[in-house]
Parts: sequence; C-alpha cells; structure tokens
Amino acid sequence: WRGQEGAPYSTLVPSDEVTVNYRHGLPVITLTLPTRSERCRFTVKPMVTTVGAFLQDVQREDRGIEKAEVFATDGSKVSHATLMEALLMNDFKLVINNTAYSVSPPVKDKLSSEHATEMEDIKSLVHRLFVALHLEDHQIRKERELLQKLDCLKEELLPLEQMKARIVDHADAKTSRLLWVGLALMSTQGGALAWLTWWVYSWDIMEPVTYFITYGSAMAFYAYFVLTKQDYLYPDAKDRQFLHYFYRKSKKQHFNVERYNKLKEDLAEAEESLRRLRQPLHLRLPIQEIRDKD
Repeated sequence: WRGQEGAPYSTLVPSDEVTVNYRHGLPVITLTLPTRSERCRFTVKPMVTTVGAFLQDVQREDRGIEKAEVFATDGSKVSHATLMEALLMNDFKLVINNTAYSVSPPVKDKLSSEHATEMEDIKSLVHRLFVALHLEDHQIRKERELLQKLDCLKEELLPLEQMKARIVDHADAKTSRLLWVGLALMSTQGGALAWLTWWVYSWDIMEPVTYFITYGSAMAFYAYFVLTKQDYLYPDAKDRQFLHYFYRKSKKQHFNVERYNKLKEDLAEAEESLRRLRQPLHLRLPIQEIRDKD
C-alpha cells in the first residue's frame, strides 16, 4: 500500500494492532505506542472530536511520534477537520511515523426508532433547560444594547430636531402669509369688480369681464392639475406650498432631510424592538412561544 506521495511505507501492520470497540456508546481506539511499546486506549466523542484532535491526543501521549496521519483505503488523505463519526463509518489507514496500521471499525448497530425518539426528547429537554437558564440574561443584555442605541440616536437627533423646528416654523409662517395674501387679493378683486359694476360701468359691460376672469381661473386650476397631477384642493395646495418652503429653507440651512429621516426610522425600529423585547421579559415566555406570539 502506498501513501499520498506515492512512496511505500516501511511497515504495514495487520488490523489487530489498532482496534476499535464501543464502550457505553462511545468508540474506544486501542493502539500500541511506538516509543513506550505499550497499549493505550483513546476514547473519542465521534460527533465532537475531529481527526486532527485525535491525532494530537496520540502525539501528546507519546512524544516520540513525529508524524501521524490518516488515509482512506484508496490512499487519499483524510482532512484533520473531518469528524471521527464520519471516519469510523469505513475502514481506514492510521500512519504513525513510517508505520501504517490497517483499521477496520466494527459496524455500529443503528438506533431503534424508540431509542431515537428518546434521544430526541432528551435533546429537546436539554434545549429547554438551556433556554430557561440563559434566555433572561440574553434578553437583558440585548435590552441594554438597545437602550444604548436609543441614547445615541436621540443624542444625534437632538440638534437636527431643533433645526427642523426652526425650519418648520419659518415654512409655516410663510405659508400662512401666502394664504392671507391670497384672501386679500380675492377681496380686492371682488371690491374692484363691484366698484366698476355699480359706480363706473354697467353690468352689461362688466359681465364679459367677469366671465373671462372666471374662465381664466378655471384655466389656472387646470394648469395646476397638469403640473402636479392633483386636484386643486385647498388643504393639499397648502401642504404642497409648505413642503416647497420647507425644502428650500432646508437647503439654505444645510439640513440633511434624508439623514434625519433615516435616524427617525432607526429610532422607531429600536423602540419597537425594545417594546417587543420587554414584553416576553415581563411574561417570561420561552423563545418558541415568543416567536409564535409575534
């Protein structure tokens, strides 16, 4: 039999030199240490221990071992990251220094369905115990992190909130002035038409004038719809004009609206996460029930 490099090993030892037996459900690998010439047992946890960890244990037991490797029966090297559970499913070669040991693990009987169900119940119970012991500590730590995040967001938002309040006051004042100016112009127009109708001209002369004024107003409202794709409603027109003044003032004051909105969204998300976190803390629900409740 040849190794990975293709060079033959000096000795190929029969399989009885390295034996694998199961004791209390765990595999026990027994081999002869080359320096001390004594048999040594290594109990491994197949679902946790890797091939590399097993080889390190062998080398720590006998300092005279300079090289320890594992190969499959076809000569390919087994990775040190491979779990022992996968290795013990088939025959393999254990190479210590220049000696190759042929290892044939026994076929482990498969668990019965009842035993498998019992093992699953035990795993579920262990998981519940872990959750019960560590859930509250984890959530308290998470609550502390969220509170720190909220403090940072509020601290960063404070100057932006103050600047926004000033800009809102300015935009609201300009919008209100515009509304009062519109009322004043409409009142002036009505008074002028009345004066021209009763004191200067007659209704026969002013009637066409009022008709074209009304038609011009209808054209203006239609133009508003073409430009904004909205009906001319006074509340909507007021809000649109307010936003116009707000964004124009924000640009002059270097107020980052996108940054402000992002911080507000992060703040709302953190507050919602804190609210949802405190509810299971108060109710002391396990993780699965918390997810079902959400």
